[in-house]
Amino acid sequence: MPEDRTPVEPPSRHVAGGDAARGTAAPRPGGGAAGRGWLPTLAGLALVVQLVAVYLPGSPGGGLELPWLPGADKAVHVLVFGVPVYLFGRLTRRVGLVAGVFAVHAVVSELVQWRFIPYRDGDPFDALADLVGIGLAVLLLKRRPGR
Repeated sequence: MPEDRTPVEPPSRHVAGGDAARGTAAPRPGGGAAGRGWLPTLAGLALVVQLVAVYLPGSPGGGLELPWLPGADKAVHVLVFGVPVYLFGRLTRRVGLVAGVFAVHAVVSELVQWRFIPYRDGDPFDALADLVGIGLAVLLLKRRPGR
């Protein structure tokens, strides 16, 4: 009688919910293709919010200056760049590439505001706040367990 020589994979270390015979692990909560289904939507929404916030023309009366909350404008810049970098970095797992693209966009957007958008001005400190948001997102993504 011929001997069966079908290769056998070792059982998975993560047997609960996985298929030990095939060596597959159980999907992690919030991970895998099914768990990342909401990421494209959130990332797209964050990008739309960013583009509107960055390229919407200003008003003759001024921008987002709140006298009772100094630095609110810079906090908005940190969030408007940090959130999409975090979401796209998580979605694509290409953190360096995503951060690089958004870093270039941070500088270019300030130049565009300065030169082409009515009632807006390019502020190097806004670009710095954008880069801080990008850096914070990268730090959060690099510290995430299970990457």
